[in-house]
Amino acid sequence: MTMEDSIVVDTATRVFRDLGDPQTIVNAGDEGWKEELWAVLEESGLTQAWTPDDLGGAGASMTDGFDVLRVAGAFAVSVPLAETLLAGWLLSRAGIVVPPGPMTIAPVRDGETLRLDDAGVLHGAARDIPFASEAGQIAVLARRGDARVVALVKRADCTLASGASLARDAQDRVDFDGVTPILVEAAPDGIDEAALFSMGAAARAAQMAGALQAILDISVEYAKERVAFERPIGKFQAVQHNLARLAGEAAASIAAAQSLAERIGRDGSFGDAVFVEVASAKIRVGEAAGEGAAIAHQTHGAIGFTNEHILHRYTMRLWSWRDQFGSESHWAVRLGEHVAAAGADELWPMVTAP
Repeated sequence: MTMEDSIVVDTATRVFRDLGDPQTIVNAGDEGWKEELWAVLEESGLTQAWTPDDLGGAGASMTDGFDVLRVAGAFAVSVPLAETLLAGWLLSRAGIVVPPGPMTIAPVRDGETLRLDDAGVLHGAARDIPFASEAGQIAVLARRGDARVVALVKRADCTLASGASLARDAQDRVDFDGVTPILVEAAPDGIDEAALFSMGAAARAAQMAGALQAILDISVEYAKERVAFERPIGKFQAVQHNLARLAGEAAASIAAAQSLAERIGRDGSFGDAVFVEVASAKIRVGEAAGEGAAIAHQTHGAIGFTNEHILHRYTMRLWSWRDQFGSESHWAVRLGEHVAAAGADELWPMVTAP
């Protein structure tokens, strides 16, 4: 980790520790904490890490942004930070100045397409848009004929059907029919629905990796404190074995997410090498989310499911994030098809590519 990376991680950690502590949020019982947290995140430049200086952002590296998301995952934060980072990335790639405030992106489901007609009006709807109801604006990738464009849309101009994820975070259906964007610019080469979907999957992998490390730390501390049969449960071999498995899942997830972040930052495009990294990371981290959450809840027993305990804030988001931007089964099928199409002779070079 470079000094610049350390500064970004330290800044994000300090902000979330001071204003987004999970236990403080659980005790608060409302969402009044969100406004102050978001204001400080913006002031620190963390919401625009992927936006160049000349387009209104912080001009940080791709790996810096993923580091911020890993820290956010470690605090189970329920604000549209990942979505705003992704929106800033998409808008800036098209040369659009990125506005302040919370944003989200559309579409987010594989196979969904939005269209812009010759009169500059959008058509279509997008499902499961994260935090749409909390966003001021939406960065949209649409097709105009055979070309792709990036558009900035006011959320208030759209029609929303409210929905929620397993973690009860907003996940809405957004109808864009008849909406005229604020700005429209041509998408550069290589920026298409697949690229946006891959960036979303990479963001979720980073968040899940952070959350897995957090539930490991929470579970280890609980095992030290919880006494059964006159000794801490962490002294029992079965519990130790389970926590060791959880540590392995967390370490593998962090390694996969970090490798993916570095690949995207190094390549700057979405070719075959990035696809393999995205698919591998989303599969591996998604599997770890399921296994890790089960171990954490087994360690805690019934208390981990209660509203008063912070564990459920993490595990509910892990279960939500693993399905967003493609579940592990979705990416496994796509990765299998990719390997089969390349042929047996390309498998080893694909696996060992630097």
